[in-house]
Amino acid sequence: MNAIGIFGGTFDPIHIGHLRTCVELREYLQLEEMHMIPCARPAHREQPGISAIHRLAMLCRAIEGEPGLRADDRELRRKGLSYTVDTLQELRHEKGDDCPLYLCVGMDSLANLDSWQRWQELTAFAHLVVVARPGWQLPKTGPVANWLEDKLAADMPLLKQTPAGLVLIREMTLLPVSSTKLRQDLTAGHSVRYLVPDAALDYINQHHLYQKDVP
Repeated sequence: MNAIGIFGGTFDPIHIGHLRTCVELREYLQLEEMHMIPCARPAHREQPGISAIHRLAMLCRAIEGEPGLRADDRELRRKGLSYTVDTLQELRHEKGDDCPLYLCVGMDSLANLDSWQRWQELTAFAHLVVVARPGWQLPKTGPVANWLEDKLAADMPLLKQTPAGLVLIREMTLLPVSSTKLRQDLTAGHSVRYLVPDAALDYINQHHLYQKDVP
C-alpha cells in the first residue's frame, strides 16, 4: 500500500527548512503523501503566541500546488493537548493495518523521546524516521538508548517489509533556518523574504502577525 509520512510542528511560522525537509523525505521514503500537522496545543513548551488557526492557514498557503504535501488539521479538531501518539493512532485506524506510516522527527526529538506521552507506543503505529545532521550521535545510555536496541534499521528496504515498528536514521544537510529567529526578525520589522514562502509571508503581512501590538 502507498506509504504516508507524518511531519509535525508548531510551524510558527512555516519556513523553507520545514518545506525542503518534507520534500526530500517524501522522495526518499517514496510517500504517497506527507502529512504536515500543526501542533495545536504543545505539551512540552509554552503555547505559541500565534493561534493554531493562523499557523494552519500559513501552512496551507505555503504548500499550495506542491504535490504530495498535505496540511492536516486533525490536532486542531481534537480537544486537549496535542500528543503525537494520539495522532498516529488516528491515522493507523484510518489507513488500516497494512499501510506503512513514517513519523519523521529530528535527532533532538529522539534524544528527549522519553518525555513524550506514551512514547514507547509510537512504533506500534508507525516507523520512526529520524532526520540527523552530519556527525550525529544516538543516545548512548538511558531509556531511549535501551528502547532503540532492537528497533534500529540499517537501511530503507528493511522498513518496507513491515508497516511499523522500526527506527531509521536519515542523514541530511538541513537548512539552518530558525522559527525563533524568524519571529524575532518579524517583530523587529526585519525582512524574512526567501526564508518564509511568499504566500505565507503575504498572509503574515495581511493579518499583521508577529507585530509587537498583536497577541
